Amino acid sequence: MLWPRAVKDRLKTGNDRELVRSYPYRSACPSTVWTELVENSGEELFLAGYTNYFFWSQVPRFAETLRRKAESGCRVRILLGDPSGEVTAQREAIEDVALSVSTRIRITLDHLGRLGALPGLETRYSSAEDAVNHVSLSVFRFDSDALVTPHLARLVGHDSPLLHLRRQGAGGMFDRFAEHSEELWSRAVPVG
Repeated sequence: MLWPRAVKDRLKTGNDRELVRSYPYRSACPSTVWTELVENSGEELFLAGYTNYFFWSQVPRFAETLRRKAESGCRVRILLGDPSGEVTAQREAIEDVALSVSTRIRITLDHLGRLGALPGLETRYSSAEDAVNHVSLSVFRFDSDALVTPHLARLVGHDSPLLHLRRQGAGGMFDRFAEHSEELWSRAVPVG
C-alpha cells in the first residue's frame, strides 16, 4: 500500500475537504480570521446573521471597509431579522439577555444608516415566514469562504459552534449553506 492507514485517516477526502476549521464557540474564532475574510473578499460579501452587530466591534474599521468594498464593485449584502418581528420577540424571550436581539439588530441598522446609501450595498429583513429558519442558522460568506453558526437551543450566537468552510466544488457543504442563505435572500424585504 502506498499510504499507510494512519496517513489515510488524517487526510481529508471528499466533501470534508471543505471544512477548514471548527470552533466549539463562535467567540473562539480569532478576530483575525473574520478581519482577513472581510478584507480579502473581492466579489461577494454576504452577511446573513440575524443581527450581524458584532462585526462593528470585531472587525477594525468595518464601516470603512464596507464602503471600500461596495465602491470597488464587491457585492455587499446584509440580511437581518426584523427588529419588530414575532420571531425576534420570541428569540428575545428565549435568550433572556440584557443586550436583546432587537437591540443588536438596531445597532447594525444604526451603523448602516451612518454609511448612507451606497451602490453595491443591499440590506434586507428576512421574511416573516423565513425568520425562524434565519434566526437558527447564521451564514457569513466571503467569496469562496463561509463561516457558519448553527444556533443551539437557548444560546446566543457567540456561544454556539462555528464552522469555517472553503468551497472545493459543486454540491458540497459550502454550496448547501450558500443555497440556504440565497433562499432566505430571495424572499427577504428591503430595509427602507
